[in-house]
Amino acid sequence: MEVVLLENIKNLGNIGDIVVVKRGHGRNFLIKFGKALKASKENIELVNKKKEDLNIKNIGLKKEAKKIFELINNKKYKLFRRSKDNDELYGSVKPKEISKNIKDVEKIEIKALQIDLGKEINKIGSYKAVINLHAEIQADIHIEVVKEKDEN
Repeated sequence: MEVVLLENIKNLGNIGDIVVVKRGHGRNFLIKFGKALKASKENIELVNKKKEDLNIKNIGLKKEAKKIFELINNKKYKLFRRSKDNDELYGSVKPKEISKNIKDVEKIEIKALQIDLGKEINKIGSYKAVINLHAEIQADIHIEVVKEKDEN
């Protein structure tokens, strides 16, 4: 499926680029979230006319991302979880939980889709995660999973 991009997307392209993506990714992510339009003659002309406005919007998004980057880069977030005797968790830590923790602590909205854990968090310990704030800006955060105290 061919789409024309409405914003810069890491590893895919820049505003106005026509790229080929898998049908599901195009429909369910890029078009659904307003990141691209289906590549038709009319849509390509529309994007070329609005390219300057889109670039200005992109600069604004980048400034916001930089502010968030300054707040959260290299910060440590603690999550308390119940675990077995061998420090394995009852269920792994998901990006949604990390997103909620950041919102509670920093009062900023980070979508779970923006969080890249790298590997599954299923044991007590320290982990590193990358948050994709913008196509050009990524923040590193540290997640410390701590054993929750039993109240029995």
